[in-house]
Amino acid sequence: MAVNTILYIILAGIVALLLALFQYKFKVKSMSKQHMLFAFLRFLSIFLVLLLLINPKFEQLNTVTEKPKLLVVTDNSESVVHLEQDANARKVRSFFKTDTDLNASFDIQYYTFGNVLQQNDSLTFSSKQTDISKAFSDLNTIHGQDVAPIVLITDGNQTFGDDYTFTTVKQPVYPIILGDTTTYLDLHIKQLQVNKYAYLNNKFPVETILVYTGNRPVTSTFTVKSGSHIVFSKTVQFSKHNNSEVLQFTLPASRVGVTTYEAELAPLPQERNTINNRKSFAVEVIDEQMNVALVSNFYHPDLGMFKKSIESNKQRSAHILKPREYLSKINDFQLVMLYQPNNQFKGVLDDIKKTNKHVFVVSGSQTDWHFLNQNGLHFKHDISGQTEWYQPALNSNFSTFIVDDLDFESFPPLESAFGELTVDVPYETLLYKKLGNAVTEQSLLLTLEEDGQREVLLLGENIWQWRAESFLNTNDFQAFDNFIGKLVQYLASTQRKSRLVLDYESFYEDVSNVVVKAQYFNKNYEFDASESLQLTLTNKVDGTTVTLPFVLKNTNYQVDLSHLPASEYDFTVKALHANISKSGSLTILDFNIEQQFLNANVTKLQQLATNTNGMSAYVSDYTALKENLLKDQRYKPILKSTKITQALIDWKYLLGLLVLTLSAEWFLRKYYGLI
Repeated sequence: MAVNTILYIILAGIVALLLALFQYKFKVKSMSKQHMLFAFLRFLSIFLVLLLLINPKFEQLNTVTEKPKLLVVTDNSESVVHLEQDANARKVRSFFKTDTDLNASFDIQYYTFGNVLQQNDSLTFSSKQTDISKAFSDLNTIHGQDVAPIVLITDGNQTFGDDYTFTTVKQPVYPIILGDTTTYLDLHIKQLQVNKYAYLNNKFPVETILVYTGNRPVTSTFTVKSGSHIVFSKTVQFSKHNNSEVLQFTLPASRVGVTTYEAELAPLPQERNTINNRKSFAVEVIDEQMNVALVSNFYHPDLGMFKKSIESNKQRSAHILKPREYLSKINDFQLVMLYQPNNQFKGVLDDIKKTNKHVFVVSGSQTDWHFLNQNGLHFKHDISGQTEWYQPALNSNFSTFIVDDLDFESFPPLESAFGELTVDVPYETLLYKKLGNAVTEQSLLLTLEEDGQREVLLLGENIWQWRAESFLNTNDFQAFDNFIGKLVQYLASTQRKSRLVLDYESFYEDVSNVVVKAQYFNKNYEFDASESLQLTLTNKVDGTTVTLPFVLKNTNYQVDLSHLPASEYDFTVKALHANISKSGSLTILDFNIEQQFLNANVTKLQQLATNTNGMSAYVSDYTALKENLLKDQRYKPILKSTKITQALIDWKYLLGLLVLTLSAEWFLRKYYGLI
């Protein structure tokens, strides 16, 4: 408490005493016990009132001993069961839960991970993917500033993500290795690479890496089958030193549609794991390739972005051309993109209007709107000579095709011409312009169609920054490239607008991510979130049928088919109230990456422990970690002090005492007839 506050309190006591004596001593020559009692009560009342006006503050120091955290993180993927280590994993976790010394010294928190990190005690070993690096990244986010060593119970086999041995985890890691270093005789297909698409009557390349683990020479046969027909075969030989072989060959694309293949490396009689000797793959054969012309009379990063995004789909190619170059190769392209056109594009626009070709127009700070308004397509723009920066806002009622929200409102703004856009034909806005916190009714990205000709118009440049921002949000370009791909697919398609729109792949290589999406629109083509969608799925191999409901998620309906076995399926999606339906087919390939491992990845787990100043242990001797954790001087309880400041006016008992003194004085004076 400050010195001046103490002086104020002393002064308040003196003033209260003087006032009380003046009121009771001044009128009488000598004070009786009765008057002394009244004076004392009056003194207390005045003093308490003055004390509340001064309102002194008191500080209280609370001290708490906080135990260091210990994070027990368990691998919950299928590979643990495949290596027959699930019982050991449960045993280790149970040890940490029941050990009194560890629980007395640490605040133990339990996590599981597969493709995502979860804080729970449930071990199902059902995750079909393992990403150890992401688990560390999430733990850094949660416990970055804590003293929290990590006990990692895992076989160390990761199926995707960054190399976890070079992780930036801030805490020491103590791997408990589920498995051993025993080497088993094994042949397996380590990798098989093939494009998802091929062109009719062409040959598509296949590359595969075959690996042998063992000491003696062996011979096997690698075959590729389509159904029961062998389309490729080769005899391969391995030895201790010649333990891998890369095969490159081509297969014919003889019919349109999805064709599935099964590659097999004939297993040896002594092999323990024969699942990794087989791998299925599929190729979708199309009868034509789409060539896209990116026409611009100057270079800009947006052009490179569009080329990358378009060519992420192997059935499409994009070429950056000057207007004159395009005019000399008109017949080579099925789709044309005009990037910030000006008067040099007159011949290009004349050809587009003559051939009724679909077009994607991108405008920006260097677009010549005088020229476009006179020679353009189905839209005109006010000419102000000024530009403005607009962020995107997704139109949830966009009905032309399904668009996932890529968190557009977090994307950087695009530079666009200031003014109103006028469109002469029916159109739909995909993205609105957002200025500050206000979403305007002006279109930033729109689609339009008239007499069979389709157009997409983007009113802004520097969209390359969107692709970069999407990568920062998701760690890959796939989501944004799919968004650009849907715009291109819309311009390439000849299908008419439908009230029921489906979004799915022809085949799925990863059974953990089989999702069919749908959108349903009312008669005014507004998204209808009240409809009930139902999917009826038939297995083409065994004839079994299952019916599943769609679940509404954001601006589309989804149904998860990840639980289905690998097979070929026909399906029908039906809107129950509107009696509208659509059909399709898909193929789920038979491949479980979690069943490809023979051993724990001991080397990487030991390196991880070394890199993070931790300690590794095998599951057969995991109790050795206990003594290390208990003796390590880095993990000591922390004494934390908290200073609490409280004002006297918040003390309710003081107010109660004031009421009591005033009441007592009044009742006593009343009792003695002084009132």
